[in-house]
Order: sequence, then structure tokens, then C-alpha cells
Amino acid sequence: MPINQFDRAISRYFDYVSVERALSPNTVGAYRRDLAMYAAHLASRSKEEPALICEEDVASFAETLAGKAPSSIARAITSVRSFHKFLYEEGATSTNPAAFVTPPKLPGRLPKALTVDETARLIEAAKLGEGVEALRDGALVEVLYGTGARISEAVGLAIDDIDLEARTIRLFGKGRKERVLPLGEYAARAVEAYLTRARPVLARKGKGTALLFLNSRGRPLSRQSAWHVLVRAAERAELSAHVSPHTLRHSFATHLLQGGADVRVVQELLGHSSVMTTQIYTHLTQESVREVYASAHPRALRG
Repeated sequence: MPINQFDRAISRYFDYVSVERALSPNTVGAYRRDLAMYAAHLASRSKEEPALICEEDVASFAETLAGKAPSSIARAITSVRSFHKFLYEEGATSTNPAAFVTPPKLPGRLPKALTVDETARLIEAAKLGEGVEALRDGALVEVLYGTGARISEAVGLAIDDIDLEARTIRLFGKGRKERVLPLGEYAARAVEAYLTRARPVLARKGKGTALLFLNSRGRPLSRQSAWHVLVRAAERAELSAHVSPHTLRHSFATHLLQGGADVRVVQELLGHSSVMTTQIYTHLTQESVREVYASAHPRALRG
């Protein structure tokens, strides 16, 4: 099969992305490098005509990318998908052999974790409100940081999900997957104070609910209201960093790993289905170690 058929297809594709889609020169250059690798791979399999390329060819190319940076893999697969979509929509091929392959999901940027001191200041600031709501806010923030709970898990807590005698808490994560975690002493004391001195007062204003955290009208506390609890506490604590429920979850994981916890234990505590998700935090702690080493070791700095 003449190789120029593939070359002509590549040429038409780059006319399309450069003129009709008006992609930047840098993007077009990256696509050219990716498709050059793809063309070389296809040539090694004697697939030099676009119409003969099948799903197995695309899959085998994706396998050759193993070991590269996730961002490079994602871009290369995106380049191949774009190329085959163009050929299919142009009518040059009767099928799109790359339709099934998807780029790897790249980890999102995590919020910066608070330091242990900043976290303590935030928790204490949450308790500085007025009346029974101060007890509720303190208990909420202690639970969020003490368990690494998602905000939806925290506001969805029922009274029966907490066993103060056994010091455990039951959370229901994504897909209603249940996990039972230890409840630290600080969080247990805060919840006990809220249950005995504050929740009964709030509950009298509502129509009755088994959920743990209530608003000022005696109704279940919403995710938005829980978020505002943290915002107000962060303002009182004069924290410059943006603070959200996710911030406390990330701080929980980071502090555990910095304290020597095994990553698989942290995975269980966070309710991650894959340890790969939890390992994002190990990169954060390793970066912290490097920063401390670079600033503290007399032989770390380069002249």
C-alpha cells in the first residue's frame, strides 16, 4: 500500500486544524509530533492506508505510550482521536477506530492543605459563634477534620451513625458505600457537647429529623450552610488560604501521611475505591519533605 495515502490524510488534517479550527502553532506542533509517532507505529504494522486501520492498531499504539507522563499520554491519544474523527466525518473512512479509546483522567489540582496550626486555629474559631450554633459549628468542623468526611457525608449523618461509647462514626460515601471510622477524642467531645446542650434546642424549632446537624430552624443543615460555617471560621481565624470542606479533607489526608500513616490506611479512611487516588497526597507530602530538606540541610543548596 502506498504510504503517501496516509501522508495525504495527515496533510488534509493539518490544513483543517490550522485553518478551520485555528489551533495555535504550539498545539499544531504537538499534534504533529504525536501523529508522527502514530504513523511510525502504524508503518511497523504495515498499516499505511487510513481505511485499513482498526481498533487493535489504535489500542496497540496506546500501549506503547506506557511510562510516559500522564499529560503526554492524554495529549497523544487526543491527537489520534481527533485525526480519526476528522477522517470519519470527511468520509475518508467508514468507521472511526479511535472512538473507543479515551485519554487517561488527569488528577485535578488539589486545594492546598492547611498546616496543623492553621487547622487548630480554624477549629477554635468555629467555636466562637453565638449560643447553640457555636456548639454545632465546632462539632461539624471537628468531625470534618477528624474523619476526613466529605461535606455530603457530614450533613447526611444521622444521630445513630455516631457511637460515642465506642468512639466510632459511620459514613456513607459515593454509591452509599458504608465505612466505619474511629472518632478522635476532640471530635467525640465536641459532638457530645452539641448533642446534649445544643441539638435539643435546635430540634424543638423543627418537625423532627434523625439527622445530626440542624440549622437554626431545626431543619437538616444543608451543604451550603455547612460551607458558610467554614467560611466564617476562616475569616475569624484570619486565614489567608481559601478554605472549603475539601480543604479539611485534604488536610486530614496530608497530616496523616506526614505523621507516618500507611497510604492504604488513608485510602480506607477516605473511602477511595482506588489507592491511585490516595497516592496524589503522597506526592504532596514528598514535595513538602523536599522543601524542608532544601531549606534545612547545609549541603542541600547549590552554589
